[in-house]
Amino acid sequence: MEMEKVYNSKEIEKKWRKYWIENKTFSAKSDKNRKPFAMVIPPANVTGSLHMGHALNATLQDIIIRFKKLQGYNTLWVPGTDHGGIATQNVVEKLLMKEGKTKYDLGREKFLEKMWQWRAETGDTILDQLKKLGCGLDWDRLAFTMDESRSKAVKKAFIRLFDKGLIYRGKKLVNWCFRCGTALSDIEVEYENESSNLWYIKYPLRDSDGYIVIATTRPETMFGDTAVAVNLDDERYAELIGKTVKLPLVNREIKIISDYAIDKSFGTGAVKITPAHDAVDNEIAKRNDIETIEIINTDGKMMNVPPKYCGLSVEEARKEVVKNLEAAGFLVKTENYDHSVGKCYRCSGKIESLMSEQWFLRVREMSKEAVDATNAGRMSFHPQSWKKPYVLWLENLKDWCISRQIWWGHRIPVYYCVDGKGNRTDCKPVASFDKPSECSCCKSKNFIQDEDVLDTWFSSALWPISVFNWGEDENNGDLKYFYPESVLATGHEIIYLWVARMVQFGLEFMKDIPYGDVFIHGIVRDKRGKKMSKSLGNVVDPCDIMDKYGTDALRFALAQTAAPGRDMQISEESFLAARNFVNKIWNASRFIIMNSEDVAGLDENIQSAEFVDEWILAELARTALKIKASYESYDIDSAAREIYDFFWTKYCDWYIELSKIRVMSADLNVKKQTLSILIYVLKAALQLMSPIMPFIAEEIWRILNRNEKNIRIISESPFTEIKDVNSDSIEKMKVLQDIIVKIRTLRSEMDISPAMWIEALFNILDSDKEKIAMENESYIKQLAKISSIRFGKNITRPKNSALAVAGGFEIFLPLEGLINIEKERARLAKGIALAKREIDRTSLKLRDENFIKRAAESEIEKIKLRFREANLKIERINESLKFLG
Repeated sequence: MEMEKVYNSKEIEKKWRKYWIENKTFSAKSDKNRKPFAMVIPPANVTGSLHMGHALNATLQDIIIRFKKLQGYNTLWVPGTDHGGIATQNVVEKLLMKEGKTKYDLGREKFLEKMWQWRAETGDTILDQLKKLGCGLDWDRLAFTMDESRSKAVKKAFIRLFDKGLIYRGKKLVNWCFRCGTALSDIEVEYENESSNLWYIKYPLRDSDGYIVIATTRPETMFGDTAVAVNLDDERYAELIGKTVKLPLVNREIKIISDYAIDKSFGTGAVKITPAHDAVDNEIAKRNDIETIEIINTDGKMMNVPPKYCGLSVEEARKEVVKNLEAAGFLVKTENYDHSVGKCYRCSGKIESLMSEQWFLRVREMSKEAVDATNAGRMSFHPQSWKKPYVLWLENLKDWCISRQIWWGHRIPVYYCVDGKGNRTDCKPVASFDKPSECSCCKSKNFIQDEDVLDTWFSSALWPISVFNWGEDENNGDLKYFYPESVLATGHEIIYLWVARMVQFGLEFMKDIPYGDVFIHGIVRDKRGKKMSKSLGNVVDPCDIMDKYGTDALRFALAQTAAPGRDMQISEESFLAARNFVNKIWNASRFIIMNSEDVAGLDENIQSAEFVDEWILAELARTALKIKASYESYDIDSAAREIYDFFWTKYCDWYIELSKIRVMSADLNVKKQTLSILIYVLKAALQLMSPIMPFIAEEIWRILNRNEKNIRIISESPFTEIKDVNSDSIEKMKVLQDIIVKIRTLRSEMDISPAMWIEALFNILDSDKEKIAMENESYIKQLAKISSIRFGKNITRPKNSALAVAGGFEIFLPLEGLINIEKERARLAKGIALAKREIDRTSLKLRDENFIKRAAESEIEKIKLRFREANLKIERINESLKFLG
């Protein structure tokens, strides 16, 4: 069979994508005779298309599932998408805005029809891209967080929690997004540093002419102040605690109280307490039994304030209040101040703390169970460093605000009894799958459903069980067989948003953790360590990379840099290098396949004929153990590097090169034996790399096995058992490699043409190494371009010769007649001058304090490396000059 000279990634990827899906290669069913290994994909929002973070996460999961399949497990990886709640509704609302409409113009029912229509038209984009990535998902099990089965699960879970008394409705301080018009949980708020001001304001004492000065970043909320607070240990204010002050501009009287939460070093050490609009103040108010006054409504407008401020936005009110405080003599001073400001994780709008009637889930007992399970070792983090913050977060978790004031999502299944005029009665609300037929309290048949929807993460928390149709039958075979799943792979940014919630719900509804391992990976950053964002213009589109360099190149580049738990830097060069590796695999395989075309009986005998055969088989055995261990421990980057080093360096650069003479041998037995080993090692290497680079591995595997009957594709072929062989060969090979590398380096440094054959003298320093070199003289000659070698003891170094010490020998390369000695001296002197200039440039940079402060750590390391290399170059050149006499 003719093998294409150039690897055609587009055609080969298209072929294998189609094959895997049509032949259901990665579909799985319950099988009590086989051990299961199951994973669920973190469901991507239907708003999204594949970004580099998705590509990394999906690639790592695919590597794990393919590796486990090769180990013989009954593997299952469930695909799906998330309805996305706020994010998805925002997208459709923006589309309506372009038509000059709002959701209220359509009404709830019509708006939801529009949402479902949009989801049907564009919601599967990311699924198609996951297929392009080669993900081994069971597409027959595709799930959506708002499809019928998942909706049943959500209702079932809510009703159980409600009936158990764990879900309740109450008025509490919540995070409110004015743009999205909804409450958010604490972990849906992201914080950014922002430059603002710190205003120092006099609060006059009621019973004297004195005053206390408070410092605040929110002067506009002073109308909601119900106290001034100082630290109990602050001696400056000891005599003022318990006294009364008058609130500037309105003269309302409030007390000065003490509380341990007050930071004495902030501002003056005295702060205003606004319980309705600050989380810390709210807790202080509870401890000190202080009233709460709400002054900002859900539209971000001022209320319950003097008429001149009523209806102003927060920003407008701030300007007006500061102006009036200054005019009345209450403003002492204003300072520039940088502080952390809460932003909506979906729209980036500012978050305000508001008192609001919401649904909450009590999580204290759930959190305790999750912590106990983790501490008992039932669930492990990889890397383990993520366990401590996860446990700490759970131990301090407050009740979860689960209601959202939007329309797209799982509507809360709570019904209120209403009278004939539509007014709610005093009857208790009921949680139900469907609208009740009759009120058990007053026998009314009229009900209305709660207007709110559940937090998106509520349905996501049920994902590990809902994908197995728990909502319809919690005792079904798939759920019993595949749950708990084996591992969850995800980024550290959603450990609290999602991972912890799934553990809580898994223990609550299944009495078991949802997965045994949690594999945490980092965030993909650009080559300067910056987070990828459209505003910075540094976003790399994985779909573009797949089109340009091939999917295997994308996957390998991501795998190679994905150290567990750490953010990774990636650039165009990463993908280019990965593509070069893919091409290397293709070209090396093509050389072997083309030379074995007319040779019958291959793969029948892989007995080593020479020590280099023993060496490559020993290296294969060692490498296979390392790679499998890395896959097992989720050190995917280590596995990728081992594959690269073995295939490119050991297999291609050394073994194939050493084998070429025997491959071209006229002796058919020698040729057959050599090709058999080459093919055996190639097949084993393809299996080891196939989880990371499935497309090229699958294609070469098919070509290698083209004459076999009923051969299985590589994705369905269990790992070949690789036996360890004579490890002495590895030490012998190190001697040979040392000699060849040192001679090649010497030739390069002395500018001897790579095509020129030269003689060499080997002065024996270590008799134990003499036999190794002499027995493998032909290999040294072949790879180091040596025409003849003279071995001996006490050989005197010839004049004008180059010297290398390697493998137990002094190796002399006579240079007379090979190079122009004077020209070579001049060339080397020029090299020293260039290296010195590089030392001057880099040392100047490293002494520049501004550069050191400003530059990324990776950039500084590059400069240090250039400095070291320039010094090393001078050392090498000086050694070369000594050789020239």
